[in-house]
Amino acid sequence: MKKEAPINKAYRMIYPKLVVLVSCMDPETGKPNIITVAWSVPLSINPPLVGILVAPKRYSHELISKSNEFVVNIPSLQILDKAINCGMVSGRQHDKFSEFGLTPEAAKIVKTPIIKECVAHLECRLVAQHTTGDHTLFVGEVVAAYADDGIFDGEFMNIEKSHQIYQVGGNFFATLSEKLYEPK
Repeated sequence: MKKEAPINKAYRMIYPKLVVLVSCMDPETGKPNIITVAWSVPLSINPPLVGILVAPKRYSHELISKSNEFVVNIPSLQILDKAINCGMVSGRQHDKFSEFGLTPEAAKIVKTPIIKECVAHLECRLVAQHTTGDHTLFVGEVVAAYADDGIFDGEFMNIEKSHQIYQVGGNFFATLSEKLYEPK
């Protein structure tokens, strides 16, 4: 027998979701910011497009809209606390890089910095944004993608080395097991 679920929590049935740290920057002041996002998704292979969902009230929403770019940074379990803390305070009042011990490093193409402590980076130029209920879907074209040595082999993320963070729901997180399954 199936049990009814609350509609306002139905989105959690498609969890766990990969946690990413999205860096963005105020184009007028050059001040960088970080937002923790569990709602990110690949949208197209050709052209390479990724989407992130951000609530309009977030400071990062304003920065991405103004700068027309962002970087999707993939954190590892090593910086879980820092990743969570970046999602707990607003960049309007806080310098998340310095407060949480993260290092802004020059990106290869976009002006927005990458987060050095993350294991992989997708530099994106904003190509579209769509209102989707209480969030905005920012669509970015990936203009550069790279990872720490041994993390991505061109086909797969090395889950034994990357220790990517997945939000299960609320303040509960997990990583993937090392075992890969292939259909027979």
